[in-house]
Amino acid sequence: MGKDPITMTPDTSPATDRRPARPGRPAGPDVRLRLEHARDTRLAQLRALRETGQSADDHLMSAQAEAIQRVLKEIDAAFARVDDGSYGTCLGCAKPVPAERLEILPYTRYCVGCQSRAAA
Repeated sequence: MGKDPITMTPDTSPATDRRPARPGRPAGPDVRLRLEHARDTRLAQLRALRETGQSADDHLMSAQAEAIQRVLKEIDAAFARVDDGSYGTCLGCAKPVPAERLEILPYTRYCVGCQSRAAA
C-alpha cells in the first residue's frame, strides 16, 4: 500500500533552507521545526496505537490510525509548500494564512474562512 510512516525518515533539514523570509510569511527553519515536531508527534501516536495490543480490527483504533495517516500526508504536503515557496498562502483565496493559525496548525492549507467553506 505504501511506506509505513513510522519507518520513514525525513529528508528535510532546517539548515538547508537558506531562502530569505518573505514579509508576512513564516521563516523556513522555524516552519520546518514546527512541521517536524508535528510529524514526530503523529508518528509517536501511531506507534502508541500499535503498541496497545488491541486488534487491528478494532474500529476505533483503525479510525484513529487513519486520521493520523491523513495528518501525516498533510504534513508532507506542507513540507512541499515550504520547498516551493507557497507555504503560508491559503489555497482557497490566495491570501496569507494568519501566523497564529500556522503556529497552531502548521500544516494547514487554508485560512479559517476557506476551511469553514470547504468543510460545509
